[in-house]
Amino acid sequence: MKKGFVALLIVLAIVVLVSPGIVGRLAEKSMDENLDWAATESDEVTVTSQGFDRGWFSSEGQHRVEVRDGELRNALLGLTDDGDVGQLPALIIDTRLDHGIVPITSMSRDKGSLLPGLGSAVSTLSLEFEDGSKVDLPGTIFSQVSLTGDLQSNLVLEPGSFSQDGETANWGDADILVTTSPANSIVGFNGTIASLAFVSIHDDFSIDKIEFSGNQRQTRFGFSVGDANVTVAAARLASATGAEVVGPLMINSEAQLDDDRVSGRARVTLDSLPFGDLGKADIVLNITLADMDGESLGNLSRALDSVDDYAGGDDMMLAMEADLQRLLASGFELNFDQLDVALPQGTLETKLQMKLAPTDLDRFTWTSALLALDATLDVSMPAELVDIATATDAQLNAAIGMGFLKKNGDIYEMNAEFKKGLLTVNGAPMPIPIPGMQ
Repeated sequence: MKKGFVALLIVLAIVVLVSPGIVGRLAEKSMDENLDWAATESDEVTVTSQGFDRGWFSSEGQHRVEVRDGELRNALLGLTDDGDVGQLPALIIDTRLDHGIVPITSMSRDKGSLLPGLGSAVSTLSLEFEDGSKVDLPGTIFSQVSLTGDLQSNLVLEPGSFSQDGETANWGDADILVTTSPANSIVGFNGTIASLAFVSIHDDFSIDKIEFSGNQRQTRFGFSVGDANVTVAAARLASATGAEVVGPLMINSEAQLDDDRVSGRARVTLDSLPFGDLGKADIVLNITLADMDGESLGNLSRALDSVDDYAGGDDMMLAMEADLQRLLASGFELNFDQLDVALPQGTLETKLQMKLAPTDLDRFTWTSALLALDATLDVSMPAELVDIATATDAQLNAAIGMGFLKKNGDIYEMNAEFKKGLLTVNGAPMPIPIPGMQ
């Protein structure tokens, strides 16, 4: 028993005292792989290592994150007073890594852990401007590198504020957890932000309690699939003319890729959205998508992201035409299963279902795509809401007179169907001129 006990102590000593130097190399490599892989998720971001000072039990390193040309950079520049592209700062991430299968040196700092892995790290953030000056950012990132190379990062942000030129930003507690796994290309995330507020001379805007979670996997087509959920308790806008409160907002979505076909669904609910003189509306939206061509969808998405690269709308449509034709020729289903707008006068209900049958891409015409479409539209409007609308819009009166809307008790209804080039509304055929058809 004594020999076995001594052998066990020797093994433990090797694990605790010798493994850090070996595992430090693995942890450094793993962190760089995670950062490099995370950067490839967006073509607009560059991550470079500024050096790594490796010790036996702990190491220190720095990474530089820069935003290249693209929508993200344009959006950030739009928030500045000076549109000069040279003014966009770089994000600097300074990291201390306590390595070893049992990272004992991490116990000397906040959120240290003896959890087995390749390392335990703490990172701070700063912005570096063109003139070399730096501004420290609030918050700390605590990370764990698992034995399999997965990186779990936890951003912890305490309440604070920042003021400049008469404008103030306030934020509450934030706790965000992100897990990256290069082995299976999955990013998992969840977090809570207690509050955000922006105060200026003209108005105040605030958001209460943001919660989000999800798991995303990058596909070979350049977009991600998986699930995502976002909840916002309320949003407030106050100005000299009054104040509005909107919310809560809830978004739930999921998408899957089966071979080269994309399917998914999304549900959005938003309460208390101002609708002018009609009052406030509660909105529910349910969308489903099935069997859409992934390659065409990815190409179209990238083209839309590069809209600023085109001289005009015609050039953009010309660049997208081939992928749009392939998308339509491959067929898909797109359904707005529910679009309800609940107002004090009643609920406006809309349902739209579209199924596009596959056609021969080599013989594609816009007419053939139209003939392959099978769609139905159902609309229900409360009579009180219709009365208000007809008082201000004469065209709605004409629609009622032509039979597009039929009264059924306290509601007006419309059922429209389009199949094989024939449109019927409430059972009555409506001629549609289609080129190539007699």
